[in-house]
Amino acid sequence: MQRESAYLTALTQEIERKLQKALNSQSQRLQLLQQLFADIALEIDDRARDIILRRDEDKIVSADDEFESQLCFYDVLADHFVRVPENGKCILDLIVQLWSQSFASNIFALLFHKWLFEVPIDNPEALLRYGSAIVQGSSNVFWIDIQTNTRRFLSLFRYLLEEVALVPSHLQKISLQAHRDLFLLLSRFIIFYNLDYMLESFLKHFPDFPNAFLLGGPADIFVIELADQLQKLKVEPVLLHYLTHMRALQDCLIFFFSRMGTQDDYKHKIEGMPVQLYISWGSYVSNKSCSSCGLGYIRFTLPHRSSSEACNKLVFPTALSLVLAFILLELHHHLH
Repeated sequence: MQRESAYLTALTQEIERKLQKALNSQSQRLQLLQQLFADIALEIDDRARDIILRRDEDKIVSADDEFESQLCFYDVLADHFVRVPENGKCILDLIVQLWSQSFASNIFALLFHKWLFEVPIDNPEALLRYGSAIVQGSSNVFWIDIQTNTRRFLSLFRYLLEEVALVPSHLQKISLQAHRDLFLLLSRFIIFYNLDYMLESFLKHFPDFPNAFLLGGPADIFVIELADQLQKLKVEPVLLHYLTHMRALQDCLIFFFSRMGTQDDYKHKIEGMPVQLYISWGSYVSNKSCSSCGLGYIRFTLPHRSSSEACNKLVFPTALSLVLAFILLELHHHLH
């Protein structure tokens, strides 16, 4: 335990030093904060793992567990600042002074997401700031995972979903607006992080929205956010991941087909759309034609192009996301 404590204290001091340097050096501030963010997001090496995961001098915790095998420095530091809150005070004060700088909210979200919800905080004004920062910083790092098609920040997402969104006593720590923003954020990434099996429970905890009379209930808002997310995706493997996990919507695609009526009815509904979707009634798309999209029973057409030609065009990923957005909006009633 002494080795672990000394190691974490040294890490804390190094973070303080880099933040102080960033505060003092305007010309190098962005570079220093970016470097610090990258450092705390690294997976721990074997030497550090041996020290950090040691519970006593004779026993080392196995690293075979999935979570521990992907343990990053921010994971152990976040736990450390919950166990010893005073060790994070100087770091927090420095982050607040750098609040408007790029990567400051990212660093705050990684290091203090557990501290915010598990340690008593008596300053209501600070809680407003922290609640907003945790959502903004988390959004930033989740988009980094999207852009790199990795899941380095899975533990952060999982904590916000399982230990915050589904725990009312923790949600009370942040403002109602931050509460709502958090649920909108989680709606966008729950499929990406392979936690769609928790969707039903997640929707049951959805907060009330002031414009719900226009948008609908939790399922409607979830679908709107997910549809918007699909339109923003630019990384093809990530978009395909979303497509192949549409089972989270409980076979909504089958329900969608049943709602469309006859093929003529469907063609009438999509007539005039710049990007058109049509169902191959009674047949499947060949494995060699758009098979990578993972939806064998749906074909896509663009004006003056066949679906096979569209697969080879740069416009196809954009068309695909727009089509999926259309599908989701059509399916939202099934989630109620």
